Amino acid sequence: MLRVLIVDDSVFIRTILSDILSEDPGIEVVGKASNGKEGLDKIKELHPDIVTLDIEMPEMDGLQMLRHLKYIKERPRVVILSTLTSDDAEYTKTALRLGADDFMLKPRNIGKIKDIGTEFSTKLKQLVSIPIRPENAPKNVRTDPASNIVLIGSSAGGPPMLDAVLSRLDADLNAAVVITQHMPEGFTAALAQRLDKISPLPVKETETGDILYSGHVYLSRGGYHTLITRNVSSSGKEEARIVHSKSAPVHAVRPAVDLTFTSGARVFGPRTVSVLLSGMGSDGGEGALSIKNAGGKNLVVRESDCLVYGMARSALQRNCVDRVLPLNRIPTEIKRSLEEMNSRHV
Repeated sequence: MLRVLIVDDSVFIRTILSDILSEDPGIEVVGKASNGKEGLDKIKELHPDIVTLDIEMPEMDGLQMLRHLKYIKERPRVVILSTLTSDDAEYTKTALRLGADDFMLKPRNIGKIKDIGTEFSTKLKQLVSIPIRPENAPKNVRTDPASNIVLIGSSAGGPPMLDAVLSRLDADLNAAVVITQHMPEGFTAALAQRLDKISPLPVKETETGDILYSGHVYLSRGGYHTLITRNVSSSGKEEARIVHSKSAPVHAVRPAVDLTFTSGARVFGPRTVSVLLSGMGSDGGEGALSIKNAGGKNLVVRESDCLVYGMARSALQRNCVDRVLPLNRIPTEIKRSLEEMNSRHV
């Protein structure tokens, strides 16, 4: 049973979160606190496995509480609950630097917070099962331009699935990985920071001009489309690079998975593997078709593992999917697909 402490100054939020989590038979809400000071006292008294933490609170806010929490011997995992404001995007990045383990975005309309219930419960349960890499643990930082690419598309319900995939990728993966997760501008930097903590591969938010190196993960920056182009370097070597675009949203989103997938297929052709995770809408279907037409391979996660099955279904409806798999088999299948491609293109 997962023991959870809720720390939030809003009685409404504390009550609704408690109701949401109590519906899950694997979770027990062991306590509630209205500010960081009270939260620290209850951690010492109740020994929860996880704390859900608000940032802005009276007396002691969430950031102050995190600074004190590092002195507690049996420290619980911490999930920050953040509103969709630019200030909170910065607070969230700071909270991750101070030791928070993950974050969850609250809906703009707080009355709709029940809509995040399933994803929230999943995130908490998954958090204790994924090992956090020791701070400053060395990573194999390669500098050879990628000859293969793995493209991942994700939306609603996707962040916990990204945790599951990224934490289990091969540390010697012979490909660059580009992830497009629908998320508001300002929060993708925090997500990249979070994924870098759990992945054996270095993870960063994209910037225009990034060279795609093997064994590196690039998370599309919120508010921009991430396009992949092929350039020739000053030394005459071909290399793929990231280009950001502020062109109109596609499927009402920016970044759009379709644009990243399609541009990646043009550059890497049959050396492309794509994965579609949970997500609403049809973004990703056209991109997956482009990859198939270029000789690449498309994987989608099975419906029972997804919160929403719109994006994966849009690819299935175009008859361009090679395999439908449980989430826990995706990392292994990525590795196997890359080995198969390399053997074909030696």
